[in-house]
Amino acid sequence: MTGESDATAVPRTAGPADAVSGGQRGLGRWLYDCLWVLCRTLAVSVLGFRVRFAESLPRDGGLLVLSSHQSHLDPLLLGLAADRRLSTLARSSLYHFKPFAAVITALDAVPIDRNASMVKAMKAIIGRLRAGHAVAIFPEGTRTATGRLGEIKGGFALLAKKAAVPIVPVAIVGAYECWPRTRLLPQPGRIRLEFGRVIPAAEIAQLDEQAILALCTARIHELDTNARRLRAGLGVSKAKPQPT
Repeated sequence: MTGESDATAVPRTAGPADAVSGGQRGLGRWLYDCLWVLCRTLAVSVLGFRVRFAESLPRDGGLLVLSSHQSHLDPLLLGLAADRRLSTLARSSLYHFKPFAAVITALDAVPIDRNASMVKAMKAIIGRLRAGHAVAIFPEGTRTATGRLGEIKGGFALLAKKAAVPIVPVAIVGAYECWPRTRLLPQPGRIRLEFGRVIPAAEIAQLDEQAILALCTARIHELDTNARRLRAGLGVSKAKPQPT
């Protein structure tokens, strides 16, 4: 993975088999690797997929990936960008169809029952983080309706503190144009992901939840601004971005 270099090509030279596998073996490992190669090829050629990292992600241990949310493509895009497997949240209703349940289980999905208590859902995520997994969540809570960043909600701060894991903020830009909420199917476009610097667990431990929320909100807004400028062929903004 390259550090600060711009991603005119996706800065990744190896498939997911070289990364942390999340403990999956057999079918899960094989299925993940096959889908990764196929989906990455399609993403680069059809969706103009580009990604840039401020620094390398930790290769093991729990990690909370905090991303803006533009479309149904977002969990896939994060998985294609990262050098390690990411767990994402999946509605428990998706597990009713057994074949599909087997697939998303193999891909490390975390089942969340929206009708159950939030405490139970948070315990499931904390358990996955403490077990050493990387978990991606979308703190806006839902896909954007306008293509712009929505309100960043602070529930993730408690997750990071309880699990004692670092946070990496991410901005996704262009996925809304490829697959807005008003369209049934995606269309070709240009998608850019900006991964910020990792906020260490030690720093998280020293901050209260409001301070963590403020820090991560500022980071995501900055990454979003830079992603939009780079996607438009402009340089990275030097001025401190203002929240929209």
